[in-house]
Amino acid sequence: MKIDRRDFFATLGGAAVVAAMTHEARADALEHYLMGAAASGAAKPFPTAAQIEAQIETRPTRRGVGNLFVSAQGNVKHLQPLPEKPTLQDYFKLRFTRTSNHCLQSANRAMKTGMSEEIILACLLHDTVQELIKVDHAYWGAQMYEPYVSPKVAFAIRYHQALRFYDDKENGYEYPDLYRNVFGVDYQPEPYIREAWEMAKKHQWYYESRMVTVNDLYAFEPNVNPQLEQFTDIIGRHFKQPSEGLGYDHSPAAHMWRSISFPDHPL
Repeated sequence: MKIDRRDFFATLGGAAVVAAMTHEARADALEHYLMGAAASGAAKPFPTAAQIEAQIETRPTRRGVGNLFVSAQGNVKHLQPLPEKPTLQDYFKLRFTRTSNHCLQSANRAMKTGMSEEIILACLLHDTVQELIKVDHAYWGAQMYEPYVSPKVAFAIRYHQALRFYDDKENGYEYPDLYRNVFGVDYQPEPYIREAWEMAKKHQWYYESRMVTVNDLYAFEPNVNPQLEQFTDIIGRHFKQPSEGLGYDHSPAAHMWRSISFPDHPL
């Protein structure tokens, strides 16, 4: 049976959730998906925005909560402490566990298609802030990375969120079916999102941000497992690692890194 990869991932909560699942859990989920599809005899219709809204009081957590603060399955686990002066690579290995595979695949795709190093870096970083928060994650992400990357990279991260809601077939981007499941088939983005898109498409760095959306995979490439080490040189050339360690350099974003470092601190 041929399956819609995007629809399958959407039923599980998206690519980041699937990345955190074991191979056995993914196999079980696929089996249940195929059984459900066979039983229905037809593809499940996309929900409406009103139906999505009605689901709010049926969940123990809100959808905007960061990955570190909620478990995909069962209870949350103890986190391994970061080094005294943590680097970006340390955060990837010890905190970005539910976003790293997706971001690595995105950056890998950008690299394979000949994108610039700044676009590759933006792809590598674009969704990592979802470990802290999901709602308006592109704005949070740009703020978190601004002290350490070029203005162009920060722009690409900030506006990829708004651009994802609008087709750009000339540059190879179409509105994904995943969003019809997540937001509702009749969903209309908030006015501020449209305003951001209108501004960004006239900006000199529109292409960089659009390429983040083009390389923002909504399904994983089978048998492709990029490693962080293949981006070491790009990080070294384009990421300003503070000597004090991320979270301890007194930058305007240091508190965001500390929040990711210590998600169990009550105050």
